[in-house]
Amino acid sequence: MKKVELFEPAMCCATGVCGPSVNEELLMITSAFEALQGVDSVEADRYNLSNNPDVFSQRTDILAAIKADADAALPITVVDGQIVKTGSYPTLDELSKYTGLVFVPADQTGGCCGGGGCC
Repeated sequence: MKKVELFEPAMCCATGVCGPSVNEELLMITSAFEALQGVDSVEADRYNLSNNPDVFSQRTDILAAIKADADAALPITVVDGQIVKTGSYPTLDELSKYTGLVFVPADQTGGCCGGGGCC
């Protein structure tokens, strides 16, 4: 089973719909991780620094990455225990590579996933 973990900066919500404008990137990540919850071959977890500080403190690799560059390290993507990306969210192509699944942008399929950004 593949394990994908996303360590995110402190924020009030994971969806990207809070605040004065919608964060399209967070909306896409939220949709992708929600889709992964129904896949038996992938374990996908998101950790927000505000809500899950204990998870951050238990991971020496995450702490080291943050210590090395606190302003630019997060978000951090971890696949099967290895950091594979820092400083930005994974793209749909990268999520496809990490999971072995095919993610397709909603605008290329006429809005699968209800226009949420992934399939």
